[in-house]
Amino acid sequence: MSHFLIIGCGNMGGAMLAGWLAAGEPADRFSVLDPALPEAPAGVELYRDAARVPGTHDAVLLGFKPQQLGALGPGLQGLTAGRTVFSLLAGITLAQLKQAFPQAAAHVRVMPNLAAAIRKSPVILSESGLDAGGRNAAFALFDALGSAVWLEDEAQFDLVTALAGSGPGFVYRFIDALAGAAVDLGLDSATAASLALATVEGAAALAAGADDSPATLADRVASPGGMTREGLDILDNDQALRRLLAETLRATRDKGAALSRGG
Repeated sequence: MSHFLIIGCGNMGGAMLAGWLAAGEPADRFSVLDPALPEAPAGVELYRDAARVPGTHDAVLLGFKPQQLGALGPGLQGLTAGRTVFSLLAGITLAQLKQAFPQAAAHVRVMPNLAAAIRKSPVILSESGLDAGGRNAAFALFDALGSAVWLEDEAQFDLVTALAGSGPGFVYRFIDALAGAAVDLGLDSATAASLALATVEGAAALAAGADDSPATLADRVASPGGMTREGLDILDNDQALRRLLAETLRATRDKGAALSRGG
């Protein structure tokens, strides 16, 4: 996989490209096909029309919306034939990728999140058709964006997408809610926003470097009879927070299944 063609370089594709360039990958290893992208990073060739792509790539990354697969797929046969097709299309299965691009050499589902831009993203991979060398090359490329992992059971892909791909959205909402709750109780919004963000950033960094689980760390913060314990009792009562997040992940996972059916 010496040259990557990114088809549809929106928020996620752009974040991945930024991460690869930050990791030291040469810009001329990548090209982009996107009629709406204002400009590509320096050194990355940008094409507006599939007919103008020279075909020097050996791998394709699909970065458009999954709902566009039916409309765009037929026009991409020449660009995918004989190449490895990597797909960011949420909910679209390996079987559907094979049906859409039957002449491709291999098919790989990929799910990062926007932290790929700063090389801090988990990247979930599931493949069909790669040999050992291809798996190793794919893993190395995507691991540069944070931490890659092969998911051997594709049936779990929508669930891990809900957790690792959509998860940052839920964390951002939590930060906003934490600040908003403080505002509701009388703190000014600027101070609340600053403190909520700094608190989550520090807690995440500490958890990432700790030997103990987040559950243990939470208990260490909470002295018996203290302020933190009083608040944790609200979140822990009848597993309120866990049940809310289970509903959140279930709805997100199930949307992936709906997208694969065209919904």
